[in-house]
This record gives sequence, C-alpha cells and structure tokens, in this order.
Amino acid sequence: MKVSIIIPCFNESRTILKIIEAVRKAELPDDLWRDIIVVDDSSTDDTRGILKKLPYDDVLVYYHDRNMGKGASLRTGIENATGDIVLIQDADLEYDPNEYTKLLLPILNDQADVVYGSRFLPSGAHRVLYFWHSVGNRFLTLISDLFTDLNLTDMESCYKVFRKDILDKITIEEDRFGFEPEITAKIAKLKCRIYEVGISYYGRTL
Repeated sequence: MKVSIIIPCFNESRTILKIIEAVRKAELPDDLWRDIIVVDDSSTDDTRGILKKLPYDDVLVYYHDRNMGKGASLRTGIENATGDIVLIQDADLEYDPNEYTKLLLPILNDQADVVYGSRFLPSGAHRVLYFWHSVGNRFLTLISDLFTDLNLTDMESCYKVFRKDILDKITIEEDRFGFEPEITAKIAKLKCRIYEVGISYYGRTL
C-alpha cells in the first residue's frame, strides 16, 4: 500500500526544506511506502525557488499561478494523489512527521476510514501558547460538532488522514480555510468511521 503525503505551502521558505526532509525520513508501518506532493500556492518569498532546486526525485511539486488558498492547494494535491491513503502535512514545523505511524494504524488495521490528529488529547510535548487561540479552536470544533453530531476535539487540526476512496466520493469546494469544516461535514454525512489520536504540537507564534 501507498500513502500520499500532501504538503500545501505559501511563503514557507524558512521551513519548507526541513519539513520535506522530515517527511522523507519519517518511519512508516511495514509494507507501506510513500509519495510526497508539495503544492506551492503562488508564494511571494523564496519558497518556489527552493522547491525548483529540490534534489529529490521522489517529491512531486505543483505550482499555482495565483494565490488560491489552502483548500485549493489540498484539492490540487488530492487530485494528483495516487496512494491508497492520503495524509495532510502543513509546511511549517508545528506537527511532527514521526507520529505518522499512530495516525495511520487505525486505517491500516481497518478500524477507521478517517483519522484526525488532536492537539487536545493526551500525547507528547505541547508548546504553551495563547489562551484565546485555544478557545477559538475549541469553539470552532464545538460548532462543527453541533452540525455534524460528531464528538471531535480538534476539527481544525492539520493532521487529517483519509482512505483515498473516501476522498474520491467528496467534492471539495472551499478554497481557503473553510476546507476544515467542509471536509468534516462531508465525511460525517458519509457515515465514515472516524478516529482521533493525540499528537504533539510545537506551535509557533509568528
């Protein structure tokens, strides 16, 4: 089996090479191999220049001619994904690729169709950040749960993992950060088996 790891990015010149290297080195469960898809959403810093000089043959890069938003970048990545599983990875260094195995196992063990990584469930290290940022995330999750009848703790989390055949049944319409509640509502409507696992979080303040 194969997992397609999608990395949407916009103006991430400080971290893009580090995250790609971390994703390439991350340990995966046995008999699972990876392809990596990076989507540059028309960055205005040196992100595009760095991507054009990548020394890796196993990283596919797609470029948007204009800035369209995270949802549009993920749509591009998903359309070009060939894996049995799709995993979303942000381009910053807030989420640790070394946690892929625990995110993937519920799907590989046929327990789940979709897995969310939660920053609010017990797990590893968490950087202490702003109270109102946490409240905002929890509030958005609560509103999502009210409409979907789910009991997620972190709807806005970057780490989302899907069986590809589930994504093939969904049309993503949101171009920007509305992707998060949209995809959550649509997998809920499909009655997917959804799991959450606790993840580490190394949030940045800039």
